[in-house]
Amino acid sequence: MNDSYELILTCPKGLEGLLLEEATSLGLGAAREQTAAIVGQGSLETAYRLCLWSRLANRVLLALGRFPVDSPDALYDAVRGVEWEEHLAPSGTLAVEFSGRGAGIDNTHFGALKVKDSIVDRLRAGSGQRPGVDKQNPDLRVHLRLERGVAVLSLDLSGQSLHQRGYRLQQGAAPLKENLAAALLIRAGWPRIAAEGGALADPMCGVGTFLVEAALMAGDVAPNLRRERWGFDGWLGHVPAFWTRLQAEARTRAEAGLARPPLWIRGYEADPRLIQPARNNVERAGVGDWVRIYQGELATFEPHPDRGQGGLVICNPPYGERLGDEASLLYLYQHLGERLRQACTGWEAAVFTGAPELGKRMGLRSHKQYAFWNGALPSKLLLFRVAPEQFVTGARPAVEGTFDEPRAAQPAEPARLSEGGQMFANRLQKNLKQLGKWARRQGVECYRLYDADMPEYALAVDLYRDWVHVQEYAPPRSIDPQKAQARLLDALAAIPQALEVAAEKVVVKRRERQSGTRQYERQAARGEFLEVREGDARLLVNLTDYLDTGLFLDHRPLRLRIQREAAGKRFLNLFCYTATATVHAAVGGARSTLSVDLSKTYLDWARRNLALNGFSEKHRLEQGDVMQWLADDRGQYDLIFIDPPTFSNSKRMEGVFDVQRDHVELLDMAMMRLAPGGTLYFSNNFRRFQLDPGLEARYAVEDITAETLDEDFRRNPKIHRAWRIRTR
Repeated sequence: MNDSYELILTCPKGLEGLLLEEATSLGLGAAREQTAAIVGQGSLETAYRLCLWSRLANRVLLALGRFPVDSPDALYDAVRGVEWEEHLAPSGTLAVEFSGRGAGIDNTHFGALKVKDSIVDRLRAGSGQRPGVDKQNPDLRVHLRLERGVAVLSLDLSGQSLHQRGYRLQQGAAPLKENLAAALLIRAGWPRIAAEGGALADPMCGVGTFLVEAALMAGDVAPNLRRERWGFDGWLGHVPAFWTRLQAEARTRAEAGLARPPLWIRGYEADPRLIQPARNNVERAGVGDWVRIYQGELATFEPHPDRGQGGLVICNPPYGERLGDEASLLYLYQHLGERLRQACTGWEAAVFTGAPELGKRMGLRSHKQYAFWNGALPSKLLLFRVAPEQFVTGARPAVEGTFDEPRAAQPAEPARLSEGGQMFANRLQKNLKQLGKWARRQGVECYRLYDADMPEYALAVDLYRDWVHVQEYAPPRSIDPQKAQARLLDALAAIPQALEVAAEKVVVKRRERQSGTRQYERQAARGEFLEVREGDARLLVNLTDYLDTGLFLDHRPLRLRIQREAAGKRFLNLFCYTATATVHAAVGGARSTLSVDLSKTYLDWARRNLALNGFSEKHRLEQGDVMQWLADDRGQYDLIFIDPPTFSNSKRMEGVFDVQRDHVELLDMAMMRLAPGGTLYFSNNFRRFQLDPGLEARYAVEDITAETLDEDFRRNPKIHRAWRIRTR
């Protein structure tokens, strides 16, 4: 019974060093690291102790042997040579897990089947009885790893992965595995802090994994003490006396540990749907006297331990993978750093993130970083000492106000901008001073403040009243993606400070060439509309749900021109989008308007824009493919506006529309609908567009691009081209 076995402990990649220390402390001898595993020697009692007490391992495997394999038949023979009668009753059940490949075995299912057949055939040959297969709760779990022609055959003593402690039956969208959470707590110094009587707080606790693991450590509770089923329960080699004694010792230690005055361990979660599941997890883990969970926003986070001591703030903020997440995540990390600097001076802090660049924006210097893997995602644990000498902050730049509503005071000094970020902020302030005066003088509420003025900061920044809409132009492939990301974060950090606007009123999107149906995809589904004014027109914009906002700012002068010329006229708006030009025509006194677009969504938006201004019956909206509609229409119009997309392949239309290829046919058909003495305005934003010379031979064509660019777009005259076309 005191025989020494080869024991293999598997773990998530990146935890090997910590697991080596833990396993050695639990009695594993001659231990050494492998990739995502530790291998060593130990008795059966040591194996049981590792199962019960390891906070970091996934599985504890007891090796039965190593042997070379050069074919499937060689694998079968080697496995059959094991004395399975000592491990599994012929009437029992088994499950086989196979990993690796080689020796003619390129499929793990085939490898597992070969191992299973070998075991079953040996037991049936000796007893005449065939064991069954039970993948969920077998009497024996067999594991075989094949690598470089060598097979390692083991029994899995743990059963289900050891990270599944049993307390977390309910979980959030992206929970940390329990053993990874334990590793992060160890690296963050929680065992030391807990021994000193320190506190722990998680301002974004989710379902409470950090809190429970921290309480189990501080209370000297074996992480798997409450597990009811093990991989060795039906193993014939199991020695219940060893296991019973180890369990009794663990219960005694847990009772003594939890009987001590509980440490102050608190979690805060903004999502009310996660509060009860988190509290349920805490109760199931048996640490309800130690852990409290409250609903609370990060903006109000402030730990108040009972005895006024410091401790550890630890959290796993979201770090997003969708385009457009950058702004909200940047400001979340900035707020986190702000709360730490203001409310947690004297504490230690640990932030686990898959986006360490965001961690640099917290206004705190990290004194240590550890690399981990969160599943397949490389991540880092950033450690901070929250002390004034570690703060990286700077004064907020002064700027002339331009917004209607007063801005909320910031609760703490903002993080200092990088050199590039400060340059970007200076440019924004310079533009705001110049364009702000023009906008107030002209009564313009929505305008472009910045348009890649500094080539390294390839953004368009638009103001919509007190909101900021940011579009990042996708960087060329020659630019290092990490540098581009760092510059974007520099710019996003600068915007709220330079413009004195709340971070939650900054919306970010990425503008790149769209293909297929991607050009029509929604970015979000918030359905929030903001009312803005343009001249005498009231319009609805949506800053979050689509790539464009519903209002093309560069066409402001052309829309106002249409308003001035529309009185008493029949107005036609093709590719009308949200019909903002139609609203202006109606405000200008058009006798009637007709707006055509293929998108029901945009036509519904157009209907709301018209209703907002008190227009309805005589202003018609029609859904249809413009080219087909023109071919079928027989109406006459005095004023026509056409602003087509560069390219469209909507599933509702036949074929594909290409403005360069199809503009001649489009304009010829539209001119047939133009009444004598009428005017057609044609515009598009294809940078390489060339108007066909034949059109100028047939019609009176005038390039009016310069007249359709306001102050906010004069620095980028290629934003669009525009022509006035009349019959000769």
